[in-house]
Amino acid sequence: MKAAIYNPYLDTLGGGERYTLTFAKVLAEIGYDVDIEWKEKSILDKLSKRFGLKFPSNLKIVDSVNRGENYNLIFWVSDGSIPTLRAIKNYIHFQFPFHDVNGSSLLNKMKLFRVNKIICNSKFTKNVIDKEYKVDSTVLYPPVGTDIYKPKRKINQLCYVARFSNLTQNKGHDVLIKQFKKLVKEKKFQDWKLVLAGGVEVGSDVNLKNLKKLASGANIEFVESPSLEVLKDIFGKSKIFWSGAGFGEDEVKSPERVEHFGITLVEAMSAGCVPIVYGGGGYKEVVDNGRNGFLWQSEKELINLTKFVVQKTGEMRNISTNAIETSSKFGYDNFKKNITEILK
Repeated sequence: MKAAIYNPYLDTLGGGERYTLTFAKVLAEIGYDVDIEWKEKSILDKLSKRFGLKFPSNLKIVDSVNRGENYNLIFWVSDGSIPTLRAIKNYIHFQFPFHDVNGSSLLNKMKLFRVNKIICNSKFTKNVIDKEYKVDSTVLYPPVGTDIYKPKRKINQLCYVARFSNLTQNKGHDVLIKQFKKLVKEKKFQDWKLVLAGGVEVGSDVNLKNLKKLASGANIEFVESPSLEVLKDIFGKSKIFWSGAGFGEDEVKSPERVEHFGITLVEAMSAGCVPIVYGGGGYKEVVDNGRNGFLWQSEKELINLTKFVVQKTGEMRNISTNAIETSSKFGYDNFKKNITEILK
């Protein structure tokens, strides 16, 4: 059997690309010869190093998969458009909540006749896609390397991992920097550090420069395009995972501006970090407020929740334990099991 994979964003090396490559890995493991469309063969090595994935020999890069023609199956990551797919079984994946793109046009409806299933990365994305394209999509949560990240000896460190670009999503780095500078004015937090890590491959130059300027004078470290080993160290040592992704955005009018799921959130939880994240988008599907982390709505609440967690060490331990337990639900084994169910 032959399977084709298409994702126009592979070189961004983000969470959606990990999703795509892990889907391809599963197909290869269950018996498919997998072809991934990309012009540069070196992309597989880059993806492998970034995500710590090992790919079977029956998975390779090719110049074109020709929209699935002569393939048993194609997995196509959409850029908002609906392609005319030609495989025996056709699957379209939305990792982005596209809206106002005339998704339910007659032409799209005709193309969707050949699509076996539309797959979304979260219920949040599904709700937007179903409304826009008039479909009933299936949620397949992203695979997270929960077996990779482990708690280490925790230090007084907050962390946030997200791309440094603000091309589509509002990643919220600026609000975290401003609030951290306020937080460390208090004696109890003067020895705390904030680590901001993320990819810089696409569209981050100006934003990153402005963020560094904003952070000047504070104990804030920027880690650009961290390796897997560096991420393991950051998550392992950090006590708290902060996120301001989507803060200040209207997720109904602009769903693309908030976090669609939150892979780095789950990675941090698997390393025992206590999440204190903005209560919007896909984060609400992962964090059970008060049990395995906290969802905040205002900057004041972000600060107050952080103080509460640090002061209540027993509470921090309980939430950390619950966070690790929750993260296991998003591991590779469950992802593989769910794919096999979808393919049936």
